[in-house]
Amino acid sequence: MIALRAVALAGLIGVSSASSQAAVPPTDSAEAKSQAQHLNSLPPLPPAGPGHIDHSGRTQKGRGSFYAKKFTNRKMADGHRMNPNANIAASKTLPLGSVAKVKNLDNGKTATVKIEDRGPYVDGRVVDLAPKVADDLDMKTKGVTPVEVKPITIPEPDGGVKLGSGAAESNQQEIKDATAVTRELTAPKSVEAAER
Repeated sequence: MIALRAVALAGLIGVSSASSQAAVPPTDSAEAKSQAQHLNSLPPLPPAGPGHIDHSGRTQKGRGSFYAKKFTNRKMADGHRMNPNANIAASKTLPLGSVAKVKNLDNGKTATVKIEDRGPYVDGRVVDLAPKVADDLDMKTKGVTPVEVKPITIPEPDGGVKLGSGAAESNQQEIKDATAVTRELTAPKSVEAAER
């Protein structure tokens, strides 16, 4: 009897892991776009604390800020240097390599960013933006602004890429570009590249 239960449990585990791997359709499929539309219909997640990486692809809502000048050229969590003129951002919870749309809720302006760093480590904040992005969103006069962050693409732990809520509002070219960026940012690095 115990042996039968063990076999049944092993079968369930095998089915479960196989179905979870099959659950992420290719980013250019109708099923992936449908999943993105479902994620976009869910209420936004509130700001979360550090330490929990969110692969759900759901929209996040909170406050956004931007990097101070002193962070220019400092190494970010993904190993790149912080370029104040790039479309990059820090998130406490989105996986590094995600591509997301950030919307300034005060004026409706949006920008697309690559998540390459961790932070901001201030309660209520969901994203820290490069100064160029803050300029694009007209955030610099206020400094801290209510924002919505909608992931377009999210890297999966198994090396795959899935669509997030932001893909529901993106055209096919934006999704294709975001997928390519996520794959590039999360590709294994050579030893020489890692030392740079």
